[in-house]
Amino acid sequence: MSVVPWCDGRDGMYGWIWRHLPGSAWVKAFLSLVLVVAVVYVLFQYVFPWAEPLLPFNDVTVDNQ
Repeated sequence: MSVVPWCDGRDGMYGWIWRHLPGSAWVKAFLSLVLVVAVVYVLFQYVFPWAEPLLPFNDVTVDNQ
């Protein structure tokens, strides 16, 4: 039985990443920030431009009057 009643031993993806990063808490925080920046960069440079033509945001139906 766990000490904290709402904790069942699973801390999810972010807990797994935090446990597997090397170094002290400051190094882990810096590496976490670098990982977030890298993910945002990849999303904006590759994923969003690839997905943009597939999305219906430019299909407007406004008449010229």
